[in-house]
Amino acid sequence: MATIHWCGTGLSSGPGLRRLIEADHKVVVWNRTVEKAREAVGDLTQDIRAYSLEALSAALEPGDLAISMLPADQHVLIAKACLAKGAHFVSSSYIAPEMRELDAAFRAKGLVSVNEVGLDPGIDHLMAHDLVARYRASKGYHADNVLSFFSYCGGVPKIPNPFRYKFSWAPVGVLKALRSPSRSLRDFSELRVARPWDAITSYDAPLPVAESFEVYPNRDSYPFIEDYQFDPAWKLRDFVRGTIRLNGWAEAWSPVFREIETLSGPQGDARLAEMAEGFLKENAYAPGEPDRVVLFVTLKAEREGRVVFHETWAMDAWGDARGTAMGRLVSVPVSLAVESVLAGEISAGVHAAPHDPRLINKWMAEITKLVQYLQRIQHNT
Repeated sequence: MATIHWCGTGLSSGPGLRRLIEADHKVVVWNRTVEKAREAVGDLTQDIRAYSLEALSAALEPGDLAISMLPADQHVLIAKACLAKGAHFVSSSYIAPEMRELDAAFRAKGLVSVNEVGLDPGIDHLMAHDLVARYRASKGYHADNVLSFFSYCGGVPKIPNPFRYKFSWAPVGVLKALRSPSRSLRDFSELRVARPWDAITSYDAPLPVAESFEVYPNRDSYPFIEDYQFDPAWKLRDFVRGTIRLNGWAEAWSPVFREIETLSGPQGDARLAEMAEGFLKENAYAPGEPDRVVLFVTLKAEREGRVVFHETWAMDAWGDARGTAMGRLVSVPVSLAVESVLAGEISAGVHAAPHDPRLINKWMAEITKLVQYLQRIQHNT
């Protein structure tokens, strides 16, 4: 039996890690702080070790699999250790250029590096692949159609607070993301935005969620046009992957935006860390307080001003006795990817979440069990 090496037991790791252990997989748990790992899964396993790249590398055997739920700067290092030892690799994070450069090496050794299999990126990819396949097979499919694609995901407080946000992952990461530019397609034109608050718009979620949110584009949407297998000849009006927030978020955060705009260099990073520490104290989830995750992925096709295809995947989930919604929806898909790799269901090389309809259906059936609401909505056309 291959050994699964799960590295990192932070806020978004628990449910998926526990699922693999409870399914009787052979799992070694690695964490920089062993005591914190024991708090997370010590009731299920005693095979918990202090993480270092050297210790992990020494423990890897051919056919094993390592999962990195550690900070992003560790992913490529662990993937290279896997290559050296003949092991597979899984991460929920975006595929960095340095990871993509390892594709040929993974293929040559018959090994898999599967990434972008968490929530966003991850579940959103599955939904997008499903909608594109359904559109291709629909009666409304036509070369002259004009397409619009939107994908919005976010963690928001189930019980709204004045700050309109509570931290379910590292606050420094949330603040640094606000300094990142984005690129998307809006109304047939490229939209480049230096800061998220320069492109905030409203989004009305479909029934039965029926709630209005604030949204903004995130990162670079353009590479996903190809990743989602849009035909290059298709006429695209809109293509946006973005973040969703509660209404009132922009107003509540306006002082934060103003200060972030003035920060740069090491001193700016130090100030961000200081701000993050204060925000976490003031806007952390209380013990047992439910978090909430919402995700909407939409594909619409129009021809001669008439809608000929319009479907939306809508998801609403919140924390309960099983743990946080964010933890479930990030880590359980990671565990599904682990099982698919070990079962030989994903080909060698560096990949994101699968577009194979069989795997999508299989994974979505499991994801349905994790949420309070998940539905593919067919809008009237």
